[in-house]
Amino acid sequence: MSVSTEGGAFAELRLDRVRRAFGEHVALRDLELTIKGGEFVALLGPSGCGKSTALNCLAGLLPLSGGQILMDGRRIDTLPPEKRGFGMVFQNYALFPHMSVRRNVAFGLAMRGVARAERIRRVDEVLRLVQLTEHADKFPAQLSGGQQQRVAIARAIVLEPWLVLMDEPLSNLDASLRLEMRNEIRRLHQSLGLTTVYVTHDQEEALALADRLVVLRDGVVQQVGSPEQVYAHPANRYVAGFMGYRNMIPATVSEVDGDLVAVDVGEVTLRGISRDRITENSAVAAIRPSDVSVADREGENTLRGQVEIVEYHGREQAVQARLPGGVPLHVRTRSRLAPGDSVLFHLPPERLLVFGEHS
Repeated sequence: MSVSTEGGAFAELRLDRVRRAFGEHVALRDLELTIKGGEFVALLGPSGCGKSTALNCLAGLLPLSGGQILMDGRRIDTLPPEKRGFGMVFQNYALFPHMSVRRNVAFGLAMRGVARAERIRRVDEVLRLVQLTEHADKFPAQLSGGQQQRVAIARAIVLEPWLVLMDEPLSNLDASLRLEMRNEIRRLHQSLGLTTVYVTHDQEEALALADRLVVLRDGVVQQVGSPEQVYAHPANRYVAGFMGYRNMIPATVSEVDGDLVAVDVGEVTLRGISRDRITENSAVAAIRPSDVSVADREGENTLRGQVEIVEYHGREQAVQARLPGGVPLHVRTRSRLAPGDSVLFHLPPERLLVFGEHS
């Protein structure tokens, strides 16, 4: 199956200072984003950050308050949703309960006036792609959650759309089904050459699926980059926290040497890497729980903490300790610790990121 659309594939889709306001509340503020044909872009952030608003503006379900959307230089934000040629996969599947799988998938083609023989061919092909051929005559209520989501995806891609828009499509599935469907979405994207914009609050999901991540906060883009760039080099404290830097330790800057910085945490000096221009004395030292290790002696970048909570996670323990200043420290370790233990923790300088307190 070729998903190049009846009008031909596009090279570039550009959101030019797209803005969306609801009264005085600005949900999306001057979004600038260019999407290449065949790319998988994830809009990432917590609830209320503007990611679904951006997707609905792209789809034409919400009008713009400002800016424009261009496809290969041609303005499309003035077109109604049905004229944009996009496919959309919703969080709640939005299947017709009284129609079989086959009729659900064929519905959009029928509405477009596609000839019956062509409808049958395209539906059969897409059902084979999503591995639902043997379920073609079942109704949605007879399917599992993962199978229903496959029907929703099939209904979107059978239209051979310019762009597939996915709004939290896996959030209603249990953990094992989410992983299975994540692999399925990536397989379809790669095999069909789809261009996909995917909304999620799950950073692991975004890292696994996307070619590029767009991290949003309060309707404003915080960082755009490859999964590797955003994961390893978060642009600011907010992005770091969202990408797994659970430990945020208040500190005072004592020395700055280019990207290298020394900060004081109580009576201990820690060395780390600055990820933004620090112009104030107050700072935050950030590190992932998995990057903290148990030390057998005091040395550079060690802090002592008292273990409060231990959770068994198979080969690892998830530990919450309390530092002398009262700040919690979260650690993933294979060392066997117990509540009440006084433990030295090592924070590797190359993994410790330092941000200005107000970054």
